[in-house]
Amino acid sequence: MDVSRIREDFPLLKQTMMGHPLIYMDNAATTLKPRCVIDAVTDYYTRLGANAHRGDYALSAQVDEAFESARARVAQFLNAKSSAQIVFTSGTSASLNQVASGYARKILKEGDVILSTVAEHASSILPFLRAAKETGARMEYIELDADGRVTLEHVQQALHPRVRMIVLAQVSNVLGQVAPVADICRIAHAQGICVVVDGAQSTPHMRIDVQQMDCDFFAFSAHKLCGPTGVGVLYGKQELLEQCEPLYLGGGSNARFDACGNLQLKEVPFRFESGTPPIEGVLGMRAAIDYLEEHSMEAIHAHELQLRSYIVDRMKQMDHVILYNENAQCGIITFNLKNIFAQDAASYFNANGIALRSGQHCAKLLVEFLQTSATLRASLYLYNTKEEADRFLDVLAQCTMERCLDIFF
Repeated sequence: MDVSRIREDFPLLKQTMMGHPLIYMDNAATTLKPRCVIDAVTDYYTRLGANAHRGDYALSAQVDEAFESARARVAQFLNAKSSAQIVFTSGTSASLNQVASGYARKILKEGDVILSTVAEHASSILPFLRAAKETGARMEYIELDADGRVTLEHVQQALHPRVRMIVLAQVSNVLGQVAPVADICRIAHAQGICVVVDGAQSTPHMRIDVQQMDCDFFAFSAHKLCGPTGVGVLYGKQELLEQCEPLYLGGGSNARFDACGNLQLKEVPFRFESGTPPIEGVLGMRAAIDYLEEHSMEAIHAHELQLRSYIVDRMKQMDHVILYNENAQCGIITFNLKNIFAQDAASYFNANGIALRSGQHCAKLLVEFLQTSATLRASLYLYNTKEEADRFLDVLAQCTMERCLDIFF
């Protein structure tokens, strides 16, 4: 994989930040966009512009064709059986809320249990906590191992007859640990348990096969895989989507209704796509998927792991660094500096042109497990280089409390 050539495709990488060349290492939050994605969005506004599934004229028909072609492309990307299993949403959060509101609330009864982990993003926890509260069910948490991993042994220990659903991330957005989701689905389905997978951090970095995984629902966002913001995907098994109540109702989702409230919904997936969809986002997401697959998901993952290994090996030699996920299997590196508040350290990196994340990363239940109130997170992608890694390590080595304070005074 020619990283130098790849970097030429990303206009933002030509920018500076705080007087330094921009080093972008916040890819777990969102990713930069290649020119082809920007062009796809611009092309919609300059060449197409009409609504999807609304007009009886040629321009609208062109939009329909492009929009549904993008749906088929996403189905191919996930190896879904049918494009009818692909619902366009505003992102992973909306997709998970759709499952919690439209499916979990229908199947859960008083005393039922949803299993999850304390490592989950708020978008995987809060919608299902609300569904549990509204139905009399409750949330229980699968124990993590010492590295923050979900293991099959711990999943099996957590299972009991009242468990109806398991909700978890394929890759943790804080610790970068990869859950054995295919094996979890296998043992869950043997007991009639539904499995919902948050794929926000896995889909941009590794090959996804929902049929091989055999998950019941799978969600991801375009903006984390070089696509536009404001658009995402919910995959669901056909029979389960048929049972789901739409989170939103409105134009585009119904076949007919009357003044008495009698409603006939459209077929799946259109019943879930009320209102004008994010057409330019969907087309941009298709361009992003094409771009990533052009460079190979396997090659992207291998590049991230190689770069991560190089950085972590150097970090382990620094006495002032606390590493929380030394053995993670993706490009996320979560750490702290001894006696330096995470946000202060992040400000020091910012002053040196390096963008990374500090805080709880929307995983507030993980604080007790990590025994710290906040962490720093550097997250890598296909355009990060060894030269950037060296610059990051140099700044990390120089980061002291005094230097962090100097940037404020």
